[in-house]
Parts: sequence; C-alpha cells; structure tokens
Amino acid sequence: MFHNIGEMLVLFWRTIRAWRNCWSQRRKILDQMFEIGNASLLMACVLSLFLGGVIALQSGPVLRDRGLVSLLGGLVGLSVAKELAPVMISVLIAGRIGSSMAAEIGSMKVYQEVDALRTMNINPTHYLVLPRMVGILVMLPLLVVLAVLSGWFGGALVAANNAEIALSFDGYFNNLRQVVDVNDVLSGLCKSVAFAAVIGVVSCHQGLITQGGPRGIGRSVTKAVVNSIVLILILDYFLTRLLMIFDR
Repeated sequence: MFHNIGEMLVLFWRTIRAWRNCWSQRRKILDQMFEIGNASLLMACVLSLFLGGVIALQSGPVLRDRGLVSLLGGLVGLSVAKELAPVMISVLIAGRIGSSMAAEIGSMKVYQEVDALRTMNINPTHYLVLPRMVGILVMLPLLVVLAVLSGWFGGALVAANNAEIALSFDGYFNNLRQVVDVNDVLSGLCKSVAFAAVIGVVSCHQGLITQGGPRGIGRSVTKAVVNSIVLILILDYFLTRLLMIFDR
C-alpha cells in the first residue's frame, strides 16, 4: 500500500512538472475535456436533479411538522453545494472516466505501447498522463457547478409540487439566497479539484502498472474505481474539517 502511495505521489509530482508541455498536448487535452465534460454532462445533471429532489422530499415534511418549512431552500442548497454534488459527481466520474483511463493506459502497457513510447524518446507522463489530468481538473469543477444548479432546481420542483410541503419557488429560493453564499459553493469546488486529482492519479497509475494481459486490465480497472471512491470519501472528511477550521 505504501509503495503504491509513493508511486502515485511521484507520478503526481512528475505531472505537475510537465505542465509546461500543455500547449504541445493541447489537442489531446481538448479531446479529454470533451470526453469528460460533454459526454458526462447529462448524467451529472440528471443525478443531481433527483438528488436535490430526494433531499426536499425527505426533509420537507419533517420541517413542515415543526413549522420550519421556509428553511427548506437553505437546507437543500447547503447540502448540495458543499457535500452531495462534489462527492456524487466525483464518484460518477470515477466510475465512468477513471475506469476508461485505467483501461486505455493498461491496454497500452500490456501490449507494450508504453515501452514503444519510451523507445521513441516520448515521455509517457507527458503523452498519456498530462492530458488526462488537465482534462479532469478543468472539467470536474465545471460539472459540479452545473450539478449544484440542477440540484437546487430539483429541490424547488419537489417543494412547489408536493402537497405535504407546499413551498413556493419564491420562498424556496429566497431562503436559499439568505443561507447559501459564494464561500459555500467555493468550498464544494475546492473539494472537486482535490477529487479530480485523486481520480486522475489513481486511474493513470493503475493503468501504468498493469500486468498480465486482459485479466490484468480488468483488475486494474476495478482497483482504479474502488480506490478512487474510497480515497474520495476519506479525503472528503479531512477537507471538510479543514474548511471548517478556515471558516472560523
């Protein structure tokens, strides 16, 4: 475990040092941004729309029984912006994009294409890892922003159309504006950047250490997804604690 962690940290550091080569890899970076962003946009918005709706559906009747239904907008707004949208969209991207990264690079490693790159004096970190890291670091926060908006709208739809809640759009969004500020959204975006780095590093590392043919590729894909999700949830706790300290 510690050996793998050390290798991932080294890979992350080498990728940071290779960022001056972004312009020469711009076409591959744009391809990765399209694959990560555009192809995942609909799923992210639909997921967050129903996520906000579920929070409103569960919390609305409880708040109404206590005479606090007017606070539903702030509850949904904070939950989606600070926690649920960054975590759930990151898990979605880990399953969809992280597995793809591990499979692509793992296939190249198994069939000796990575060795061929080294033979041609092409650094695999610059050619394979850098475009994927830049793509996911740029697009995941943008997906989280759209997911936050979708989640807020989903909560408003449920609040306005559920007879047990009966909270108007104006009342919902007025409370949301009073409770949620820019710092709450920025905290979620900070988390999404950290989660994007985790997904990129773990997935690319698993691809680069793949061995054993097609079965090895399958194991690498599984490890990339599982390790990314576990690290996202662990990192979420520590980032939340750190952000709470800064808010004081």
